[in-house]
Amino acid sequence: MAKKKEISVEEKLRALYNLQLIDSRIDEIRNVRGELPLEVEDLEDEVAGLSLRVDNFNTDIEALKDSIKAKLNGIEESKVLIKKYTKQQDNVRNNREYSSLAKETEFQELEIELAEKNIKEFKAQIEHKSDVIGKAQERLTDKQTHLTHKKDALNEILAETEKEEEALLEKSAKYQKQIEERLMIAYNRIRTNVKNGLAIVAIERGAAGGSFFTIPPQVQVEIASRKKVITDEHSGRILVDAELAAEQKTKMEKMFAKL
Repeated sequence: MAKKKEISVEEKLRALYNLQLIDSRIDEIRNVRGELPLEVEDLEDEVAGLSLRVDNFNTDIEALKDSIKAKLNGIEESKVLIKKYTKQQDNVRNNREYSSLAKETEFQELEIELAEKNIKEFKAQIEHKSDVIGKAQERLTDKQTHLTHKKDALNEILAETEKEEEALLEKSAKYQKQIEERLMIAYNRIRTNVKNGLAIVAIERGAAGGSFFTIPPQVQVEIASRKKVITDEHSGRILVDAELAAEQKTKMEKMFAKL
C-alpha cells in the first residue's frame, strides 16, 4: 500500500488559510440570513398555535349550540307534558291525583326555567368565545401576513445563496481532507472559541490580525519562514505571514467568483 504523501508545513498553512477563507465566506452567507430561519420557525409555531386555539373555540361554540338545541327540545317536551297534565287535572277523581299532577306540572315548569337559564348561560359563553375568536383570528391574520413576508425574504436569500453555500461546503470538505487531524481539531476548537470564527490570521503591522499585541520580530521571521505552525500567545490563533495570506486570498477570490 502506497504511503500517503507528506506535505510541507507551508502547504499545510496554505490549505488551512484556504479553509479559513472558505469557512468565513460560509459564515458571511449564513449571517446574511441572520435569524430569519428561526423567526420563520417561531412564526409557524405561533400561527399553528393560534389556528388550533381558534379551531378549539369553534368546536366549543358548536357544542354549546347543540346544547342549546337540546335544551330547546327539552322545553318543548316539558310544555307538551304540562299541557297533558293540565288536561288530566280536569278529569281527576281525588285530591291525591290532582296534587300528583300539580307536582309533575311544577317539576316541568322548573325544568323549563332551568333550561332557559342554561340557554342564557350558553349564549353568554358563545358571545364570549366569539369575541375571543374574533381577536385571535385578527391576530392570526396578522401573524400569517408577517409569516408570508418572512418566508418570502428567506426564500429570496436562499435562492441567492444556497447554491454557493453547497459549493463552498464541498470545497471546505475537500480542504479538510488535506489537513492532518491534529491541526483540524485545533482549527475547529479555535473557531468555536472566537466570535468572528477566525482560527488562522495574517500578520498585520507587526501584530496578529484583529489584535493590538505586537509579535516579537524573531517570531515574525519564523512565521515568514513557514517552517512550523505558530500560534498567537494571546488569542491562540494560528498565524501566517501577510504575503502568503495575500496570495491565497487572490486565489480563493477567483474561485468564489466562479461559484
